[in-house]
Amino acid sequence: MECHLMLALPILQLLLNHINPCTAAAASSSKVNTEYIKTSCSVTLYPKLCYTSLSIYAGKIKTSPKVLAHTALNVTLRATKATSAVINRCSKVHGLKPIEVAATLDCVEEISDALDELRKSIGELGHAVKGSRSFLFQISDIQTWVSAALTDEDTCLDGFDEPKLNGRVETIVRREITKIAHLTSNALALINNYASN
Repeated sequence: MECHLMLALPILQLLLNHINPCTAAAASSSKVNTEYIKTSCSVTLYPKLCYTSLSIYAGKIKTSPKVLAHTALNVTLRATKATSAVINRCSKVHGLKPIEVAATLDCVEEISDALDELRKSIGELGHAVKGSRSFLFQISDIQTWVSAALTDEDTCLDGFDEPKLNGRVETIVRREITKIAHLTSNALALINNYASN
């Protein structure tokens, strides 16, 4: 038994020597990628949210400002779709005042517009090539659409500024819209950063 163990140890050590450099390189690369996201997120208004929402995609983003901006838009789109579904359900809650129903339905419409603008931005960013003659026009369109999505989200919240509204639905809508507005703001900052570098 001891003899087998003594033979196995050098083989095990040899294997570990070959595995460790690969593992160390992967860990180092992963650290560089997450540090890149953390540094990039410092240009946003909500850096903590930026980092937590994007660091899970570090392996895909690596250190690419374009992929970072694209991923930020995709994360925002997914969150906005989820928010749209939540607000849609809120509009159907039994016992809402007519003014609450109207505010919620207006919000659903605003978020639908925001979704269209985010989709257009994602598509356009996918075709944008830095250095091409159309790049500045494409970036300008993307910035306009993402800014418009942010305005739609703010407009949704404006509908809940009525003093007669102060219920559970308003609380849910405000929480959901605030989250996607922060994600949208971060995505816009990362797009601006990509365009200016």
